[in-house]
Formats: sequence, structure tokens, C-alpha cells
Amino acid sequence: MLNEFKTFIARGNVMDMAVGIIIGAAFTAIVTSLVDDLINPIISLFTGGMDFSGLGFRLGEGEGAATFAYGNFIMAVINFLIIAWVVFLLVKGVNRVKEMAEGPKEEEAPAEPEVTEKDILLEIRDALKAQN
Repeated sequence: MLNEFKTFIARGNVMDMAVGIIIGAAFTAIVTSLVDDLINPIISLFTGGMDFSGLGFRLGEGEGAATFAYGNFIMAVINFLIIAWVVFLLVKGVNRVKEMAEGPKEEEAPAEPEVTEKDILLEIRDALKAQN
């Protein structure tokens, strides 16, 4: 069982996945900082610094009553959309740089038409007619 575990861990796709998760966590920190520290302040200039996180209402009376905090949900959706847009732009930029580094793509030559048995027989017939 221990050998099976070693084989499983040593597989390339498991290691690739682990590296992807680690890089993803670091990338998340960068994107979060970009959105929180650079993009959200610019957006707040246009929205007058609106913060929906305080919106909600209490579901009952007293200290222990639950709060229906729909404002937090609105802020989470807005942050998600901003982060998704930033990630889209970053991936698009990385892909563009990658394409420029690879250089122009070579166009593939059109495939030769497939020669069938009928085509060969027609050529033989035409060649025999030409000899006569």
C-alpha cells in the first residue's frame, strides 16, 4: 500500500496539480491586492464610496437575532466580477506575450488530395489510350 502511495505521488499529474495549487494561492494574493488596493479605490471615486456591506435587516428581536446581510452578498458578487475581469485581462495579456515570444505561426500546407483506386485506374486507362 505504501508503494502504491509513492507511485501515486510520483506521477507527473499529481505534482503538476500541487504546483498549480501553490502558484494559484500566490496568484490569488496578487489579484486580491490588485483589486482591493488599486481598482476598488478608483471605482469608489465614481460611486461616491458606496459600501453595500452594511445593508441588511434583523430577523427577529433581541441580541441573538440573526441578520439577513444581503449587502455582504452584493459586495461579494461585485468583488467576484471585478476579480474575474482582472484575471481575464491578465490571462489575455500573458497569452499575447506568449504568442509574441513564439513568433508567427507557420501555415500548414494544404493536404494532398487522397488518391483513390479509381483515380489510378483512370490514369492507367488514359496512358494506355495515349500509347495507341
